[in-house]
Amino acid sequence: MVDSPSPCVGLFATCLVDLMRPVVGFAAVKLLEDAGCTVSVPEAQTCCGQPAYNSGDNPDTIDIAKGVIATFEDFDYVVVPSGSCGGMISHHYPVLFEDDPDWKARAEAVAGKTYELLSFLYDVLKVTPAAAFDGKVTYHDTCSGLRELKIKDQPRALLGNVTGLTLSEGNETETCCGFGGLFCVKYPDISEKMVDAKVDDVVATGADTLLAGDLGCLMNIAGRLQRRGIPIQVRHTAEVLAGMTAAPAIGEPMGSDAAPKVSKD
Repeated sequence: MVDSPSPCVGLFATCLVDLMRPVVGFAAVKLLEDAGCTVSVPEAQTCCGQPAYNSGDNPDTIDIAKGVIATFEDFDYVVVPSGSCGGMISHHYPVLFEDDPDWKARAEAVAGKTYELLSFLYDVLKVTPAAAFDGKVTYHDTCSGLRELKIKDQPRALLGNVTGLTLSEGNETETCCGFGGLFCVKYPDISEKMVDAKVDDVVATGADTLLAGDLGCLMNIAGRLQRRGIPIQVRHTAEVLAGMTAAPAIGEPMGSDAAPKVSKD
């Protein structure tokens, strides 16, 4: 565990979690509080600025980043249930302020205490939540989480402690799903071929559930699975670890009669 008896954590909820899958945010809070953290979700938080940054709009990205830094710099840690947004804050914010020493120092301070959720639980808090999930799952390594934040073993170690869960690895777990934010908008034909390849690999594992740590990737893959009529559920890993899988899977309608996948010990 960390030295502080009750680390003060600011949860950066992310746009997609806030707007599309709030249960991931609630699951993150539960996991952090169960691990002994004091968690706050600042109402002043906004987008991390990644869409603007990837579009080359540095002036607006800098304005957004300043707001995020000011909102989160007083917390002991900043935790993000997304490798993509976590990578933006921890890797790209300091670069934005190369010509502004004061803001660069503030950006580096926030970057140095920003962690993706699964990495924070395993690498910093050194906890393995006890949960139960009856099913065969496969895991998708997201590009930002894997390549920027070096998240590979952590989710697998955490899932290995889940009672009833069987992990079936695909041959292409590290291959991009074709989402890439604006990439799927600019290059839809290429993106479609990439997600089809990902879906084929997921199907080949024989899993009934796909897990990952980035909601953008999960929504992309879930959408393609549904268009192809493949009944594989898609969830954020935090939902399973927190035992919050009673809600319909990603892409399923609210009120779906799909059986819940179950429970916390």
